[in-house]
Amino acid sequence: MTDDPDPGEVAAALLASLSVLVRRVRHVPVDGGLTMPERTALSQLESSGPTTSSALAREVQITAQAMGATLGALRARGLVERRTDPNDGRRAVLTVTDAGLRALKDKRNARAELIAQALTGGAFTPAERAQLGAAAPLLDRLARNV
Repeated sequence: MTDDPDPGEVAAALLASLSVLVRRVRHVPVDGGLTMPERTALSQLESSGPTTSSALAREVQITAQAMGATLGALRARGLVERRTDPNDGRRAVLTVTDAGLRALKDKRNARAELIAQALTGGAFTPAERAQLGAAAPLLDRLARNV
């Protein structure tokens, strides 16, 4: 018997369990007023840094028109700002404002608190919480390599 798990079985198990977790966390009401497309755009913009609307749309795999509408709503609320590209004055780049960062942080904190409550509600032992904590960087690396 081998200690090397079948990659296909691991992939299927991870995909199934993570899909359920993400769906449940997304469906629990959290105040903050960000729609999922807005949260996705803000998160991606925060991680990528200043970029164009079309580049952001490509990154999150939606149409430029859909991204434009999402960014328009975010700009109207002061969560994203548009500036002239310092390298090419014909282009505009978008950045997350301080208010946008706060909106993301508030939403993340509310969702993290939701998961923290589940972790401390008696369903997980300290050793299991440590395993989940150790798995987080691996899951992040996996996501970056998909």
